[in-house]
Parts: sequence; C-alpha cells; structure tokens
Amino acid sequence: MTNTNFDRDTLRDLADEGNETALDRLADIADAAGDVAELSELLDEGCMHAGYLLTRRAVATGDLRGLQRISDAGYEEAGNELDRLLQAPADGRGESDQAV
Repeated sequence: MTNTNFDRDTLRDLADEGNETALDRLADIADAAGDVAELSELLDEGCMHAGYLLTRRAVATGDLRGLQRISDAGYEEAGNELDRLLQAPADGRGESDQAV
C-alpha cells in the first residue's frame, strides 16, 4: 500500500516549483482544516481547485461578496454562481412554484 500522507512542506516545495497537483493537494488540506485564508492565498497563486472549494463554501453560506472576490481573483465559476444567486426569485420560490 502506498503512503498518501505527504508532508506539507514537501507539497509546498513541489507547488512552488509549478506542480499543480501539489497545489491542489494543499487546497484540499486547507479545506479540510477550514482554513479559508490559506485557500484564498492558494487561489491568488492560481490554484483553481482552491477557487472551486471557496466557491462551494460561499454558495453554501450565501456569501455574495465572497463570490465576487473569488470571481475577481480569477475563478470564473464563482461569477456564474453569483449571477445564479442574484437572479433567483427574492421570495425563495422557483418559477415553477409561482402562480400563473
């Protein structure tokens, strides 16, 4: 069986050398620890997986400003989610629930 518990310093070194998989792994570790600041830093470094994880968190909490910041940092899907949330009916009902 292969050991998959990698040292954070080793992952950071690999990420600094351009290894995107190591960068994604660091994002997973930060997400599991609930470290939003580190996820934001990873997104600033160009880690789109961190953008995905941050977007998922922001959507779950309805954090519109957070989605805007994530989108501005380069993760386009955050902008799509922001638009989707802003276009949702204000009363929480879907179009199929509205009376004709």
